[in-house]
Amino acid sequence: MSDILKHECGIAVIRLLKPLEYYKEKYGSAFYGVNKMYLMMEKQHNRGQDGAGFASIKLNTKPGERYISRIRSIQQQPIQDIFSQINDRINNEFKAHPEYLNDVAAQKRNIPYIGELLLGHVRYGTFGKNSVESVHPFLRQNNWMHRNLIMAGNFNMTNVKELFSNLIELGQHPKEYTDTVTVMEKIGHFLDDAVSKIYKDLKKEGYNKREASPQIAERLKVAKILRRAAKNWDGGYAMAGLIGHGDFFVLRDPAGIRPAYYYKDDEVVVVASERPVIQTVFNVKFEDVKELDPGHAIITKKSGEVRFKQILEPLERKACSFERIYFSRGSDAEIYEERKMLGRLLMPKVMQAINNDTKNTVFSYIPNTAETSFFGMIETAENELNKTKTKTILSGQRNISAEKVTEILSERIRVEKIAIKDVKLRTFITEDSSRDDLVAHVYDITYGVVKPNDNLVIIDDSIVRGTTLKKSILKMLDRLNPKKIIVVSSAPQIRYPDCYGIDMANLESLVAFRAALELLKDNNKYHIVENVYNKCKAQEDLEDKDVQNFVKEIYNPFTAEEISNKIAELLSDESINAEVKIIFQTIENLHKACPKNLGDWYFTGNYPTVGGNRVVNRAFINFYEGNKERAY
Repeated sequence: MSDILKHECGIAVIRLLKPLEYYKEKYGSAFYGVNKMYLMMEKQHNRGQDGAGFASIKLNTKPGERYISRIRSIQQQPIQDIFSQINDRINNEFKAHPEYLNDVAAQKRNIPYIGELLLGHVRYGTFGKNSVESVHPFLRQNNWMHRNLIMAGNFNMTNVKELFSNLIELGQHPKEYTDTVTVMEKIGHFLDDAVSKIYKDLKKEGYNKREASPQIAERLKVAKILRRAAKNWDGGYAMAGLIGHGDFFVLRDPAGIRPAYYYKDDEVVVVASERPVIQTVFNVKFEDVKELDPGHAIITKKSGEVRFKQILEPLERKACSFERIYFSRGSDAEIYEERKMLGRLLMPKVMQAINNDTKNTVFSYIPNTAETSFFGMIETAENELNKTKTKTILSGQRNISAEKVTEILSERIRVEKIAIKDVKLRTFITEDSSRDDLVAHVYDITYGVVKPNDNLVIIDDSIVRGTTLKKSILKMLDRLNPKKIIVVSSAPQIRYPDCYGIDMANLESLVAFRAALELLKDNNKYHIVENVYNKCKAQEDLEDKDVQNFVKEIYNPFTAEEISNKIAELLSDESINAEVKIIFQTIENLHKACPKNLGDWYFTGNYPTVGGNRVVNRAFINFYEGNKERAY
């Protein structure tokens, strides 16, 4: 996106089902799992570059042997930093102990990070401190192996305050007020409770403490722990957890908001936030990688047995459509086709905006992630052009010359690489006037391909805040002197805050919201703002299930096109010479292009969980009262 959006996060889990000696013999290294985890995290670095973390568990270690390792980083390139440190540690151990090189048992016993169970995480810090302590995986330690819990997730909870209060009622004293700690402590509480109950039963059956340990691992019902812990969760999540003795789980939210995919064979069980990651790293087919069902958990016991359990009653599926538009890599076979379809479906509006004049129109895209939608748009344009060519040739009947046919067939859609982002540029001056000038030069442009009588069509993934468009992109494109600039968004207008993982926490930063406010002023309807505020305030003490989204009333008086035109007006000042038009995707076409990901709350205000309406309610109150706090 031309507007940078941050997104929480990417997870990767690997469970090796064979002894480490097997991987040494077959693949040449007992560090097979560590190597694969590095690749899985790198293939998901698009999901988070503020920090990365890795944890591993060794199975069947003897008392006194270290069996949990964890490393986290917030360096400039955190994934490389983590695995550079791991690599250095391994090489130093081999240098000091050459006898370990061909002794897998000694490697497992003495070298950290090697293990059968591995968890990786990449993070974007959407709010709070971006310190290493904020980076997943989080670790809940205990001398009882079964009570050690390592957790990482791609999630946001809308009701952290309620969950935090629940912990206090349980007698706990959480060390931080964050959703990650709160969720981990909730699971940890019920894990402790389950282990204690199993131990009491075993004691009655005559087992001593040492004999009880393997029995606890066998009898522990992870699904039951998750059902008790997750009962009151409201949010979007793919939650991964490792338990010290060797069980692991990944739980997906009941609406399927956050993605989770898995693959299993006789060597590995793998879970990741994106399907192509697993396909590429393990060289498996599209159909072999399955999507974890909403409200379900994949659970692998220490024994290697894989179970799929329904933890929560699934809600109406509202998988995040932003995953398809932007966040997930476009290398997924389904996502690639969906993004092309988003481009195709926009083309009729584009053709109308240029009066079908493809001869005097240049097409391009910003940023690189919009390239796939661009391909779909151009394919449609070429199809339309071919129809025109055919009609022209046929209308000439037998009188048309070979030269004329050649001339007609030689016409092409004009595609150019107009903007190239200069990734080396950093805005280091905070003074507004100086900073704006620097921002305007973040992109380089290609001169000489646009003529003064040309339309210039640029497709983007979405337009969120509009800041980069206003301060940089439109000014830059205008320097090419086109007659008309048409900015096309493959996503609809973003009207409402997100509260399930994307960094869109307030309303006033959204350009569609600002445009609606301006239209209310223009039409002497600004009293609606106060009416909505009073309705939101009246709901503050209601239960989440009873809260309505009255913010929709801000947009109701206007058509989508009226709001689009006002956005174009807000983003183009008097310094822009070209006529500026902005075209957004329609909600109907979004659903047509992405039929399995119907989560559209940021466009429609139809939140998939009850907590969403409370968040938008609070966001509007914050806006009206000038409160800069986040809404969740």
